[in-house]
Formats: sequence, C-alpha cells, structure tokens
Amino acid sequence: MIPEHQNHVVTTIETIPPETITTSPTLYQRIRKVFNRELMVTLALGQVLSLLICGIGLTSKYLANDYHANTPVFQSFLNYILLFLVYTTTLAVRQGEENLLAILKRRWWKYMILGLIDIEANYLVIKAYQYTTLTSVQLLDCFVIPVVLLLSWFFLLVRYKVVHFVGVGVCLLGMGCMVGADVLVGRQQGFGDHKLLGDLLVLAGATLYGISNVCEEFIVKNLSRVEFLGMMGLFGSFFSGIQLAIMEHKQLLRVQWNWQIGLLYIAFSACMFGLYSFMPIVIKRTSATAVNLSLLTADLYSLFCGLFLFQYKFSGLYLLSFCIMALGLVFYFSASTYVAQDPRVYKQFRNAGNPIADTPTSGPLEPSVTYTSLGQEIEEEPRIRVA
Repeated sequence: MIPEHQNHVVTTIETIPPETITTSPTLYQRIRKVFNRELMVTLALGQVLSLLICGIGLTSKYLANDYHANTPVFQSFLNYILLFLVYTTTLAVRQGEENLLAILKRRWWKYMILGLIDIEANYLVIKAYQYTTLTSVQLLDCFVIPVVLLLSWFFLLVRYKVVHFVGVGVCLLGMGCMVGADVLVGRQQGFGDHKLLGDLLVLAGATLYGISNVCEEFIVKNLSRVEFLGMMGLFGSFFSGIQLAIMEHKQLLRVQWNWQIGLLYIAFSACMFGLYSFMPIVIKRTSATAVNLSLLTADLYSLFCGLFLFQYKFSGLYLLSFCIMALGLVFYFSASTYVAQDPRVYKQFRNAGNPIADTPTSGPLEPSVTYTSLGQEIEEEPRIRVA
C-alpha cells in the first residue's frame, strides 16, 4: 500500500495539464526563426538593387574610359525621360484624387524640391570622381547611412534596437575591409587633385541621397509608388534637361556616336530605370536604412566584374568583406523596428520587459504600428491597446 503523502504527490503530478509543460527551443529552431523565408527574400531583393547599381557603374566606366563620353547629366536625363513616359503618363490618365493635376495642385512644390535634391545628389557624387580618389568616394559615400538613420528617427519616428546599430556597424566594418583591400592591391583610381573639394562633394551628395531616400520611404508607404516615380519623371526630366542644356551640351556634341555607344547608353538607361522602379518596392517592404545597407555590396559586385573585365588584382580580403557585410545585414534584418505614432510606443520600446498600462486619453489617437525590417511583424511582441 502507498503511504498517504506519497499518494498525494502522485496525484498532483498526474493532474498537471499537458499544455503547461514547455521545452526551450533548440539551436536549430532558433536559427530557423532568424533565417526564415522573409529574411532570405529581403536579402535577395537588396542584392538585386546592388546588381543594378553594378550595371550602372560598369556601363558608365565603359562610356567614360573607352569612348570618352563623360555625360553624367545626359545619362540621368535619359532615365528621367523613361520615368516620365511610363509613370507620369500613368498618373495623367488616372481619375479622381490620384490624377496628375490633382496631385500637382496639392503637392507640386514639395515634389519640385525633391526632384532637385535627387538630380543634384547624382551629379555631386559623379562630379567628385574628378577631384578625389575612388577610396575616398567609397568611404565617404557611407555617410548616407547615418543621415538616413537620423532622419528616420526624427521625421519618420522609427525606433531602433541595439541589434540594428550592431548590424550597421558590422556592415560599415565590411566596407572598411573592402577599401583596405583596395589600398593593399593598389586599386586607388583617381588623381586626387583638389581632394578636399572632392571629399566635400561626396559628403554633400551623400546627404542629399539620404534626404531623398527618407522622403521616398514616406511617400511609398503613405501615398503610392507610382505617384513618387511619376513626379520624379516630371520634375527630374525638366530640371535635368535645363542642366544638360547649360552644362553638358558641348560634351554631348563631341561624342563619336556608333552602335556600341548607343548600346551602352541603352544598357545604362535600362539599369537606372530598373533601379528607380524597383527601389520603392524594396523600401516599402523594408526601409530606406535597410536598402542603403544592402547597397554597400554593389562596390564588391563591380570589383568582381572588374577582375575579369579590367584585370583588377584579387585579394582574399574582398571575400572577407562580403561575408562581413552579409553578417551585418542578417543582424539588422533579424529584429523589429518600431514606428512611434503613439508616444506610448516609445515608452514601451524602452521598457519592453514591463509593458505599461493603458492611460486615459482626452481624444482619439492614431493606432500604433509595429514594423520589422521585413514588413509588419506578427510575433509575440508586447502590444498596446489604443482606446
């Protein structure tokens, strides 16, 4: 016979509900949670953008070095014309509030400023190559990342976690590793005349890129991708056409036209049009910060192509830098970012372990939204109920 106290213990164990017995996730399960399908798709989308930029760089190099066609404004003008023909005309045939005229009546001056910013960002960075070295351009062009981080924090109200800053730091470390490899193998293109001027042009261009990217993120997430591209096509073609007529018409007349040059201009325009058309899709899915981190690998793709096309020297540091950048992207995309539309979201973000209670409000509040780098998150994150 079982003693009474032992019988009580046995009965207690038998009455434990099965659903209360939990096991800690295994290492394999944790890795699968991080490297999920959404993460891999997002990484792939960012690398498509990098490959398009690689194509833009290769065609520009061939035009400038082999055919002496230094026409950056004309090349941008072709892209804006394509945007105008596809997206601006789409807006023109729409009805109602999404019609071209209706949009111009409400926001024409904002898109005019944004168009000028986009044009001059491209022009300043390309112009900087005439005064400083490739190494300086690669390093200083990374200034766009802190610009986007700050603008997203203050104007888009994005809130980051420590892992996001770690990811950014690892990506920049990989970029520094690549530049160091360039120095070791002697691939410092550019004469470096008036280097200070060139460095300032890169910083100015990177700042304008950051402003343009953050504005693009706001527009594609709150308005529409077609509206953004249509307005860029309208104002970009107008202002770049004026800049072309003033600054570059003589260089354009000196181009010795043949079918090879024509094919290179077509390839450049196709890559640039693809970049402009596809980038809003990726930004809407992720963020301007995530896209700019992904674009750091574009220089590496250009380098790998240059090993075969331009006989660049190879260094094992290039592969190491690519792996470091990939690791940084995984860090950044592995955690969620918060959009603090409701001020209480920021409080909860700082005190994730102690969710705050609802507080009475005097008026209606906008619903708080939690985003991840992969879109809207569906996880067991602490939530706030908005009255």
